Amino acid sequence: MKRALIIFLVMISGLLSFGQFTKARLQATGLTCAMCSNAINKALQARSFIQSVHADIKNSAFDIVFKDNADVDIDEIRKAVEDAGFAIGNLKLTGSFRNVKVENDKHVQIGNKHFHFVDISSQVLEGEKTITVVDKDFLTSKQFKKYSASTKLKCMGSGKVAGDCSGVAAGTRMYHVTI
Repeated sequence: MKRALIIFLVMISGLLSFGQFTKARLQATGLTCAMCSNAINKALQARSFIQSVHADIKNSAFDIVFKDNADVDIDEIRKAVEDAGFAIGNLKLTGSFRNVKVENDKHVQIGNKHFHFVDISSQVLEGEKTITVVDKDFLTSKQFKKYSASTKLKCMGSGKVAGDCSGVAAGTRMYHVTI
């Protein structure tokens, strides 16, 4: 009986949803020179889940590659940039997805993180896809205002699950994203 159950679980595992972030493109604000870029580069490289960082000085951007199967900490990326004395103007995460159903103004768990998708059409994420983090402190205040107007759920303002977020424990970190 145990063997049959194990075989069954292995067979259906291919049908389960899966998502793993592999890389990111970060645009920083406030950079004025190559030394600024170097400060961010070093701060990002110090994070254990980051494999490599390539600075695009002309565009104040950084291409980040994550270590295979790493638990990517999105808030640590923001903290690294802020600790270097700068801010994030835009953060796009690219990942490999299998059967991840997303709907507008709904929550989805990807890996061990919770995401609230805003301003999107319903779809199933398959293959390599890029999502944009639209939380406060991950984009300009003007852009944040636009995206926060697209939801009535309170978690958008705080980044924490509120009482109106179903299925996720109150106080859990919720990342707000769009495609």
